[in-house]
Amino acid sequence: MLVRFLAALLFASSLAVLSPAAHAQEDPTLTPKQQEAIKKLVHDYLMENPSVISEAIDALRQKEELAAEMGAKKALTDRKDELLNDPEAPVLGNPKGDVTIVEFFDYRCPYCKSMSDMLFDTVKADGKVRLVMKELPVLGPDSVTASRAALAAKNQKKYEEFHKALMRLKGPVNDQTLMKTAAEVGLNVEKLKKDMDDDRIDTALKNNVHLAHALNVEGTPGFIIGDQIVPGAMTQQSLKQLIDQARKPKS
Repeated sequence: MLVRFLAALLFASSLAVLSPAAHAQEDPTLTPKQQEAIKKLVHDYLMENPSVISEAIDALRQKEELAAEMGAKKALTDRKDELLNDPEAPVLGNPKGDVTIVEFFDYRCPYCKSMSDMLFDTVKADGKVRLVMKELPVLGPDSVTASRAALAAKNQKKYEEFHKALMRLKGPVNDQTLMKTAAEVGLNVEKLKKDMDDDRIDTALKNNVHLAHALNVEGTPGFIIGDQIVPGAMTQQSLKQLIDQARKPKS
């Protein structure tokens, strides 16, 4: 009981020690001498039992993670239409598929690149998967430029070809390699450059960032498969299992 009591005092009393503003809110029923005695008691106990601090931090972290998970699940329901039917998000695979995979990705992300071919091979082999592409350029200005170019390629109906070529691109992703790759897949480079300045692309990328944050997708790749939020890269076996799970009727 003493441990729990002192742990509870940690947040009230130690804050009073660390924060000047907190002194004004100290319990008026305690005399200054009593307040100092409590602070010393907590201080001495923590010095003798430092693991209490680690336990408190772990408990707080777990609480925050649970809150983030619950918030993401709520966003998955509340923002389902934005997630699945955004007109600015390219749709590959089978547009009428019975399972939808949403991928958040970055063209400079090595994990995205490493599983790109496997993802498309799996979608093609299945034949009934709808793949929604969410550009999430989180790795710097070159990533943003690459995403702008990819979305602009939609206007020439070359998004899929350009996307796959960028994912297979070795070395740096910059203006020079982007335009070289664009030409190689048959894009009109001058038109592409003009289309990259479309304000709708800015809006689409900002919306993707906000949506990813709401879903607690903080890095790339990140996947939404059915009602599952899956962070990070995965094996083909795991991907197939998630597709099968999403396809099963909900009881």
